[in-house]
Order: sequence, then C-alpha cells, then structure tokens
Amino acid sequence: MDITELTVHELRDKLKNKELTSTDITKAYIDKIGQEEKNVQAFITTLTDEAMEQAKQIDEKRAKGEVTNELAGIPIGIKDNICTKGVKTTCASKMLENFVAPYNATVMEKIEAENMINLGKLNMDEFAMGASTEYSYFKKTRNPRNLKTVPGGSSGGSAAAVAANLVPWALGSDTGGSVRQPASFCGVVGLKPTYGLVSRYGLVAFASSLDQIGPITKDVTDCAILLNVIAGHDEKDSTSMKIEKKDYCKALKNDVKGLKIGVPKEYFGEGINAEVKEKLEQAIETYKKLGAEVEEFSLDIADYALATYYIIACAEASSNLGRFDGIRYGYRTKNFTNLKELFKNSRSEGFGEEVKRRIILGTYVLSSGYYDAYYKKAQQVRTLVKREFEKAFEKYDVLLTPTSPTVAFEIGTRSNNPLEMYLADICTVSVNIAGVPAISIPCGENKDGMPIGMQLIGNYFAEETILNAAYTYECCPHSDKITKNCKIQSEEIRKCQEKIMK
Repeated sequence: MDITELTVHELRDKLKNKELTSTDITKAYIDKIGQEEKNVQAFITTLTDEAMEQAKQIDEKRAKGEVTNELAGIPIGIKDNICTKGVKTTCASKMLENFVAPYNATVMEKIEAENMINLGKLNMDEFAMGASTEYSYFKKTRNPRNLKTVPGGSSGGSAAAVAANLVPWALGSDTGGSVRQPASFCGVVGLKPTYGLVSRYGLVAFASSLDQIGPITKDVTDCAILLNVIAGHDEKDSTSMKIEKKDYCKALKNDVKGLKIGVPKEYFGEGINAEVKEKLEQAIETYKKLGAEVEEFSLDIADYALATYYIIACAEASSNLGRFDGIRYGYRTKNFTNLKELFKNSRSEGFGEEVKRRIILGTYVLSSGYYDAYYKKAQQVRTLVKREFEKAFEKYDVLLTPTSPTVAFEIGTRSNNPLEMYLADICTVSVNIAGVPAISIPCGENKDGMPIGMQLIGNYFAEETILNAAYTYECCPHSDKITKNCKIQSEEIRKCQEKIMK
C-alpha cells in the first residue's frame, strides 16, 4: 500500500482504526518529497524535521487519549502567501525573501487547532500574480502529469504537490481562478468559496475584494472536509460574513435528480479547445442521465468580465503593494543616496516583471483623468456581472462551464506574452467579480493524457449544492473515467448503475 495515494478521509479512517500512525503517514509523505520534489519543484520551504517531531508527539498524545481530533496528524501543504507564525512567508518574491511571519493567518489557527501537520510552504506566482507559476522568484513548478508543462497558477505549487502526492491536500488562494485553474491543469479538485465565507486575515493581499482562500484536494469528499475546517466568521476580517456553521460533508448525497443546471453558451464558443469542449459535452450528458435538468442559456456579461477583472485587480494590487517600499516592509536596496532612490530601487530590484507590470497598470487606471474612464467603469460593470449571476440563479441551481479553455501548456510558451497568459483566466474571473462559489473537478483527459477540468458555479453560500453536484459526477459510472480517488469497487458500480436505471 502506498500511503500517499490515499485520500484524507481514508487516512483519517486508518488512523481511527489504528491501521496507521501519524508517524507512518508523515514519513511516507516526507519520503515522497525526497523522491519527487527535485522534479516537481512544488515547495519553497519544507518543514520535514518539524513535521516528524510533531507526528511523534501526536501519536503519543493519541495513545494517552489527549488528542481526539479526527484530522490530528494529517499532513497539509500551505501556499506561501498565507502567514504561518515562525515560518518564512515569501509570496514567492525577492521582496519578502526573508520575511518570517510573526503571527498565524486565521486559517492556520484553524489548521493547528485540528493538530494537522504543516509539511511546508508551497510555490506560487509572485504575490499570486500569474496563471502558470512561472513568475516565482525562486523556481518554476512543473506539472506532475507532464514535467514539460506548467501546473497553472497562481496556486501551482499547491495543485502540483497534491497531484504528485507530496501532500494529501493543500490550501491555495483564488483571486481570478488561482485555485480552480491549477486544479484543472493538474487533475485535482479545487474550490473557490463564496467571498466572505473563509477569513482572509493573514492572507497577503493581491486584490482584497477578489481574494479568497480555498482547498485543493484529491477528491470532493476531502474538499468538503477541509472547507469544514477553514470556513466561518472571523471578527479580525471585516469582509467575513456571519452565517450559520455547516457540515459540508452532509451535502454529499450522490443525487442530482431535479437539479437545474445552466450552461452559458459564451463559455463554449471561440477559443475553447475541441477536446475540452468534447469532454464537457460528455459531462453534460452524464448529468442528464443522472436526472439533472440541463439547459443552455446566455450569460451576456461574460464577454466583459476579463477586462473588468484586470482593471480592478491591478488597481487593488497597486494600492496593496504600496507598503513594500524598503522602509515599512520587504527588501531594501543598498543602492540609494536619497529617499526617492530608496523607494525606486527597492521596488525595481524587489519585484518581478509581472508584478511591476500590474502595479503600473493599476496605478494608471487609478490616476487623475483615467479613474472615471477605467476604474469607475469597471466597478459599474462589476455590478452588472453580479446582477447577471443573480438573474441566472433565479432559474438554475448550478452553472456548468470549462475551468480553462485549454489543458496545461508547455513551460515558456506564454510567459513572454502577457495577453495570451491573461486569457487563461477567461472562464474563471467572472466568479471572483461576482463573489460566488465555484469548484473545479476533473472530467477527463485529452489524447495526450492531460487533465481537463469542469467548473461548477453556485449561488452565494451554496457550496453544498456545487459540492454535491461535483461529488455525484465524481462517483458516477457514466463519467469519462472513474477517478482513482473515488475508490468505487465493481460491486458498488453495479449497484449505482441499477439505481440510475430505476
């Protein structure tokens, strides 16, 4: 048995049944990191020694009955823009190369309260600005499914680590698709929760009105489990919403009869790869066979979402990154003779090209004479995007789209063409603009064996609906292929088929 192939809910059960110890599990992942990290390059900082010591302590406490958490001793990986007390939090930037967080993000407090084991901080595009994890100051992460291709971004390190079995699950952040798109490229599950469901306290900001922390996992069940841990109101985050605490695992009912699914035709037009479209159409047929009501409709505002997103995101990035000036935070140049040179040289040397590009664009759209023409107009369009989604959810329970118009592309093929790179987010950015939840799950592979992702979008705080829709598809024998993480045996498949036929 390869421990690292197991899902978290399987690891949890084996811990409960005393078939495995936390030490067994943690050592298996550390050994896997030792074997594969040199190829995948998913980590910026590894905490293997600390992890083994923590695993031994948890085993001792569990034997004494002092630890009762079901997830105690389960390893996890953390994207390197989530503050972790006493550990470097670099945002994959030279600007924060040596920054050690003095406090924990709220999600880290919740992870530690469950006695989970942090295996390390995962690579990303610098300050979460990118769609390929090629814009990291430290290294280029590679897709475990094909090491010549990108893992997506900006949470590419998180998705690659889960796909390569270097961690059983991970946390990422999603500003315009940065959890869902890498999940699609690497063939794993990625959830962007409703804005305000998960605290952003301790998440280094890119675009504050768009950022949301979300789980990347091997299957939908694990996704629901991790969402249970990180969701909830936080008084330290003014954007955190007060809603009733839910158990998202109870939503996984493997039944979509009567579910109304809307398919926005704008997401299936020009620019979508033929193989991606084919697999999505097959997934749509699967839902129909399962009893869901599927209908094509028009989401008119989708054509304007990408431009709106990049104006708002870059404007907020320009504002948020102003604190990194060589005095208050971050890298400080040694080459200056006055205050102006200190600011200029610290930022020129500390930020990468993509971050500087977005800061300049954001500063431009906020500047006098252009604010009304660009930023104000983008905020007005944002309101229209929200209204379009609200209108759609008056009729449909779930919207179904591709996660990305293509599969993972080769490293270096788009990094010198920013516009082409930005188009990788075309299917995901509208979700962040509206603030609604969305999940990406695998729905097949292309002829070269590269994963294709399906995106399911839900209404505000309707995570239960999209999780169940994703879970039902994942477990269904009509899907393109049964994911290995679903662990459905032939007898269970037969029962499922009989149930569907009835």
